[in-house]
Amino acid sequence: MQTEALAAGQRGAGKLARIPVKVDRLAVPLAKPPWLRARDPGTPAVRALQSVLRDHALHSVCEEAACPNIGECFAAGTATFMILGAICTRRCPYCDVAHGRPQPPDADEPARLAATVAAMGLRHVVLTSVDRDDLRDGGAAHFAACIVALRAACPGTAIEVLTPDFRGRAEMALDRLAAEPPDIFNHNMETVPRLYREARPGADYAGSLRLLAEAARRMPGVPTKSGVMLSLGERDEEVVALMHDLRAQGCRVLTLGQYLQPSAEHLPVRRYVPPKTFETLRLSALALGFDEVAAGPLVRSSYQAERVAAAAAAGRGR
Repeated sequence: MQTEALAAGQRGAGKLARIPVKVDRLAVPLAKPPWLRARDPGTPAVRALQSVLRDHALHSVCEEAACPNIGECFAAGTATFMILGAICTRRCPYCDVAHGRPQPPDADEPARLAATVAAMGLRHVVLTSVDRDDLRDGGAAHFAACIVALRAACPGTAIEVLTPDFRGRAEMALDRLAAEPPDIFNHNMETVPRLYREARPGADYAGSLRLLAEAARRMPGVPTKSGVMLSLGERDEEVVALMHDLRAQGCRVLTLGQYLQPSAEHLPVRRYVPPKTFETLRLSALALGFDEVAAGPLVRSSYQAERVAAAAAAGRGR
């Protein structure tokens, strides 16, 4: 039964049963403040784009991770495509993506992805993936294959990748990606180092910083980007210290957003960060030299990615 469950994917208690720091399920949920209001996802535009994704056997992180912005982004005809399947090899307790044993990479996925993006006429595409610790290169060759297919079918489309940490395989992974570089390289730090064991079991703070630094070194014309969730128990001064660490590694673009608990089985929300605090942190990050910072309660790493990329380019020109 356990083998069958892993093959199908586990969520909730089954997924999180073996994490090192157990989730406090007795924490009393905080009341949501009035500034947390996402667009209703049940619109005709959302259903239409969901149908396109199903027709082409594609996944979006918008759906798999229960993103609160799915209504806004799908209504605008944009999506963050999740390649390499919808089953992750990690058990992060903030994330709603299923854990289990993934299928081998689908060799036809790059062509289907390119055909879908061409049909949608997208100007900016974000590619992300689950963690694929089962693959020798962590899935980097599949990222590269998708980039090649998109360049051929959609030569005017900007390509942003939001990669996993390629644990223990970063050198090999970046070799593959540097041969077919994206327009933006994004890897999320997610949280401050003190909370890594609790929130990102299997990941390493210093390793994620090295990945961003090495990506900037190997792809000097490609801006690096990272994202951080607030409300897992971090302090504002720890967030500022994280910003300093990112700038020291050459990171150019930053997103800061409010963590929202996917279910009672996941890490609880420790606070709701008001918009004024997000703006204060944004200004602090810009003062450190980031080209662009998107910060707000509903901001996610790929939220309004095209606008953020354009603003970052303008920032580099100042």
